[in-house]
Amino acid sequence: MSSSTSVFEAIKNYMAKNYGKSHGKMLIHTGVIGWILSAAAQVGAIVTNDKISHKQKMYLIPQELADAAVNIVSFYLITQSFKSVVTKAVNCGKILNKPVREFLETNNVKNVGKKTFDVLRDGKLPKDLVDKFESFRNGVDFTGTTLGSILSCNIVTPIIRNEIATNKQKKHIAKMEEYNISVVDPAKNCYLPRPSIQSFQANAYKSSSSLKI
Repeated sequence: MSSSTSVFEAIKNYMAKNYGKSHGKMLIHTGVIGWILSAAAQVGAIVTNDKISHKQKMYLIPQELADAAVNIVSFYLITQSFKSVVTKAVNCGKILNKPVREFLETNNVKNVGKKTFDVLRDGKLPKDLVDKFESFRNGVDFTGTTLGSILSCNIVTPIIRNEIATNKQKKHIAKMEEYNISVVDPAKNCYLPRPSIQSFQANAYKSSSSLKI
């Protein structure tokens, strides 16, 4: 086996071990990586653009880094919160697929749905139901993470970012006018099209679905 093949197998096994049973976790991590790469591309475009003066870059680079920080933090916190809530609801039995719920009810298992209850630990499920439960949990985990990312990327993050940007813009414009720096039109000179976070998530889900140890 060649070294390149060995490395690929090691990476594939690592991904399968850490993300094979949690598509939501993979979506969060690849989403964060996507934002980081996007910010790096934006900053790189500004740094290498000869049409932008040094003084303009001193304004634009911190602005882009601050924008990236807001994107990454809000995306991670919101999606992780959604993922944690729905996963906890499944683990304690508040949300269950029909076969598992019927098994627990038939066997008169107590405390289902309470915070201290754990379906896998306390439910004494047979092997076939354990597999069905884990598959169901993975689907709910993925759905909750997707909903969190949609809320973050399309509603919460733009509101937070715009509010922060508005306040900073006033200060930066005042400072630029003080030093007689013209404001560059970002659409024409500075920015690359920002990659869609949905595309990172879609590719991540496809990749994680085919991982095998």
